[in-house]
Amino acid sequence: MSSLSLVVITRNEERDLPRCLASVPCANEVVVVDSGSTDRTLELARDAGAKVISHPWSGYGPQKAFAVSQAQSEWVLNLDADEALSPELASSLPQAIARDDVNGFKLRFQSEMFGRTLRHGGLGHETHLRLYRRARAKMGQQQVHEGVEIDGIVETLPGHVLHRPYADLSEYLAKLDSYTTLAATQRHAAGRKPWPLWPARMPIGFLRRYVLQLGFLDGYAGFLWAALGGLHDLIREAKLRDLTLGARSPTP
Repeated sequence: MSSLSLVVITRNEERDLPRCLASVPCANEVVVVDSGSTDRTLELARDAGAKVISHPWSGYGPQKAFAVSQAQSEWVLNLDADEALSPELASSLPQAIARDDVNGFKLRFQSEMFGRTLRHGGLGHETHLRLYRRARAKMGQQQVHEGVEIDGIVETLPGHVLHRPYADLSEYLAKLDSYTTLAATQRHAAGRKPWPLWPARMPIGFLRRYVLQLGFLDGYAGFLWAALGGLHDLIREAKLRDLTLGARSPTP
């Protein structure tokens, strides 16, 4: 009989972690890898029956790869603490992992921000490969937007992962600096160069999300998402430019 490990990486996730863990009642094992929480995250994880492991932060990709390596089940479900399965998706897991012809499943995402579920602006058709047979998977080592490679057939399950990435605008802005730094550093390491017209990243990013991807249909939340997304694009590009110029500068 196939078994399933739920794997979550955490740091100060007392607000979201209980919802995440409770949404996967069929998990045979829960592995929480924590990188220095100072709130009640560890207590809540243990109360939920999770195996809790402390591990210094090593970047999103390496941290998740370590967490997966601690799982014992045949299948792994990899969630972030601010994500939870819809009832429809949770109910489909036992049948999915019982299949012998598939080694991975993509999950549809539904993002809720600024008081509304966003169905446009580039978020309406978001999918990620999060459920997979552990022996057939290879975790990416990216510092941000990490992925996984699967040897074999991959399908998509019904239902959604309910994603609440930011409690409010203040939390988005608090995370903006670190996320743009990680994104710029990753692009620089891959040899990417800043776009010559990099100041235009902000209006282009806004128009792409708000107009071309129909973000205006999501009202105020859609406008805010498009505007902040354009700001993210601009800051990321400016940081990539600084890294590129710094690499070209002579060593003092």
